[in-house]
Amino acid sequence: MKEMRELKDIISQISGLEDRAMREARERQDYLAKVPGSLGKLEEISIRLAGITERPWKNDVRNQAIILMCADNGVVEEGVASAPQTVTLMQTVNFTEGITGVSSQAAYFGIDVLPIDIGVKLSIPPRLLADTMLGEEDKIQKLVVNRRISDGTKNFTKEPAMTREEAIRGIMIGIEAADACKKAGKTLIGVGEMGIGNTTTASSIITVLAAVDSGLVTSAEDFEKEEVKEGLRDLIERIVGRGGGLSDEGIAKKRAVIEEAIGKYAGLFMTEEGLDAVELLRAVGGFDIAGMTGAYLGAAINRLPVVIDGVISIVAALIAVAICPTVKDYLFTSHKSKEGGYMIASEILGIEPMYDLGMRLGEGSGCPIAFKIIEAAAAVMNGMKSLEEAQIDADYLDEFREDGQFR
Repeated sequence: MKEMRELKDIISQISGLEDRAMREARERQDYLAKVPGSLGKLEEISIRLAGITERPWKNDVRNQAIILMCADNGVVEEGVASAPQTVTLMQTVNFTEGITGVSSQAAYFGIDVLPIDIGVKLSIPPRLLADTMLGEEDKIQKLVVNRRISDGTKNFTKEPAMTREEAIRGIMIGIEAADACKKAGKTLIGVGEMGIGNTTTASSIITVLAAVDSGLVTSAEDFEKEEVKEGLRDLIERIVGRGGGLSDEGIAKKRAVIEEAIGKYAGLFMTEEGLDAVELLRAVGGFDIAGMTGAYLGAAINRLPVVIDGVISIVAALIAVAICPTVKDYLFTSHKSKEGGYMIASEILGIEPMYDLGMRLGEGSGCPIAFKIIEAAAAVMNGMKSLEEAQIDADYLDEFREDGQFR
């Protein structure tokens, strides 16, 4: 397939963290005017930033943007969401007004938001749409960017949510968004979404990834075994929450829909070589998740640090890492989402959440707070003096430094 070959060619540009820069950053952290390791995760963040940017220090991460992928999901026809799809439309528009959970924070902190209509079912007024991601002087677009693939995905209880071509197109849109952020001079980006029904798509993907990660399933045939079905039901019960506010009846329906779809499409996404992440995405995913997947890939291509928001965002990160494991090097988490599947996804990804404020809004609302933490990590590395520069005699620390007691 031409589109898949093009995607593979683009992904081949991704390389890992730069060892020299990280080594120099670590050495400087150990000789700053403090007990080595005393700033904990802030030190780890600054060292990884060095590996991403290929600069040991003097990294400025204050030029920020949040990419917002907006789309609807056909599976809402099954009664798995409490909110109407008009909410997707209105919030997509509201992102440009600075009045949503994420855009109000972004407006306060001077962070650009880039809302993209990648598949909103209801039509956004043409006067609020733009054809390009960058406006004048290569600045982030102030309107909603029109990249609509379709009027929402298909109902995956009846057919795959999208075609493989549509899934890849969604990924490529995300890469385009990351490219635009790089061209606009952004040095730190986040990824969020808006889409009624997307906790169902995300939960479906997490269930499969968790089943594969744990060894519960290794082939499509495994999904027919009774003990595997029981294991999947246990996973689904742990993963599926109330989303935007489902009743008990709604949760039961949501779980049943996910279980049926996973079994129905196992033959698509489980191949002889193992899990095909793009097929999983196209079978039970959403355009928003496809776009976010591409944004993570694009961040890695452009050597940009990128922040994960909540459960939908971390699912896209898992798909991106499944496509290209090196992408993980560029990812930073934000908050611990209260959605049931988040911690399972976090464990699969192998990155702990940065903080816990009991949040579960989505929209990328966790990103601005994480941005400030990353700024703090960079500020310490950039502004703090070394022991020698601060004229501090710290010879007494040498033996502890040498035997690694501070680590």
